[in-house]
Amino acid sequence: MTANATRVLVLNSGSSSVKYQLLDMRDSSRLAVGLVERIGEETSRLVHTPLTGGAEKRERTGPIADHGAALKAVADELTHDGLGLDSPELAAIGHRVVHGGLRFTEPTLITEEVLAEVERLVPVAPLHNPANIAGIRTARALRPDLPQVAVFDTAFHTTMPESAARYAIDVETADAHRIRRYGFHGTSHAYVSRRTAALLGKDPSEVNVIVLHLGNGASASAVAGGRCVETSMGLTPLEGLVMGTRSGDIDPAVTFHLKRVAGMSADEIDELLNKKSGLMGLCGDNDMREIRRRIDEGDERARLAFDIYIHRLKKYIGAYYAVLGRVDAIAFTAGVGENAAPVREAAVAGLEELGLAVDADLNAVRSDEPRLISPNHARVAVAVVPTDEELEIAQQTFALVAPEGV
Repeated sequence: MTANATRVLVLNSGSSSVKYQLLDMRDSSRLAVGLVERIGEETSRLVHTPLTGGAEKRERTGPIADHGAALKAVADELTHDGLGLDSPELAAIGHRVVHGGLRFTEPTLITEEVLAEVERLVPVAPLHNPANIAGIRTARALRPDLPQVAVFDTAFHTTMPESAARYAIDVETADAHRIRRYGFHGTSHAYVSRRTAALLGKDPSEVNVIVLHLGNGASASAVAGGRCVETSMGLTPLEGLVMGTRSGDIDPAVTFHLKRVAGMSADEIDELLNKKSGLMGLCGDNDMREIRRRIDEGDERARLAFDIYIHRLKKYIGAYYAVLGRVDAIAFTAGVGENAAPVREAAVAGLEELGLAVDADLNAVRSDEPRLISPNHARVAVAVVPTDEELEIAQQTFALVAPEGV
């Protein structure tokens, strides 16, 4: 790798999609972004947006058979803009990998041994790891000479103490089947907790932060001095907060009840809890903007769904306050957290005795910049910090592969 190699391509391969960004790590600028969706269908779609040279966004539709074809199409689009995978300025490819278990606690150069371990984790991440692996194998085939790095969603949470990570079930059974709390959205929680510390003018080691990543998938984390000590998602992304279509916390016996009384299969229960629950299950919508519109029109189902969502959120804020002992800031991030002022206001309302408050005028401001929305007198800062998982992946990737001084 030469001093001119300062670009990182970030790939996020989903079950039927590939999101990508090309960044220049000299200034963390984006050179191109894009999405391939509906992979494997006749109506596949690629949207590519070059961000240099004045080129315009391009879109193409038509069948894209698999992840291999998708990445080759991405490579063609980048080449069209003079940003191809064969460029000597490309330093590495960084891959988002959802589940790294306990072995992978930091960004890792991808080898066949690493891939084999990621494959062994497929049973605990059946929807995510196979797609991540497909993206990695294709990218390695396209550029076998280029360093490729896995950045794991679970890595940030591996600092949780055993008292937080263990479920209270038979130890031998748990260990035999890798059953424990892993947590997800780790790259977002890592990025946002650090940015929150910077917003306060402090080093991350000095700050205790509760991060609330609220999107269609939602999770909370308690971060003490830059290290995660608790998070809401567990063995899978189903545990924790109420989400767009996921139930979050639920009595495990509900699954037995549905099997015995309703005659539902394991797959049907899985579908119910992951895709037909949460806000969608409660009111038929998982878009917070639509839910707020319905509330304004007097829709009681939408109001109840919102109240349940906020109730669970407050429970986690209170619980993580207790876990941390001292809280310096609460940071809202991701689609709902960054844009839904009523959610932020409601989540903090009534918690004044904990030092939490939101200034109505500051909360109403829309901005892409990190900002405080708490009044000056508040004991605990309340912040809105836009997440940037792609930048976090690129930074971790480049830090691993760049020669000293580059």
